[in-house]
Amino acid sequence: MIRLFKLMSSKIANALRGLWIILKEERSLWFHIPVALLVIVFGIVLKVTFIDWSLIIIAISLVVGCEIINTAIEYIVDIISFEYNVKAKKIKDVSAAAVLFSVVAGIIIVLLVFIPYLT
Repeated sequence: MIRLFKLMSSKIANALRGLWIILKEERSLWFHIPVALLVIVFGIVLKVTFIDWSLIIIAISLVVGCEIINTAIEYIVDIISFEYNVKAKKIKDVSAAAVLFSVVAGIIIVLLVFIPYLT
C-alpha cells in the first residue's frame, strides 16, 4: 500500500510539474484561464444547475486538455525536427486545429447552458 502511495504521489508530482511548465511557457493557455474563470463566475451568478455545472466543467476541461496535448505535440515535433519541415508544420497545424475545434465546441456548450438563464 505504501509503495502504491509513493508511486501515485510521484506521478501526481510529475503531472503538477508539467502543468507548471505549461503555465510558465504556453501563452495561449493564459488566454483560456481567464475565460474559464469568467465562465465560472457567470455560472455562480446565474446559479446554474448541477447538470449545467457538469457541462461547463466538461467544456473547460476539453479546451484546456486539448491545449496541453497540443503543447506536448509541439514539444515532441521541436525535438524531432531541428530545421523547418513541411510535415512537422502539418503536425503542428493539425494539433492546433484540435484546440480550435475544442474551443468552438466549448463556446457552443457554454452558450447552450447560459442562454436559457438569460432569456
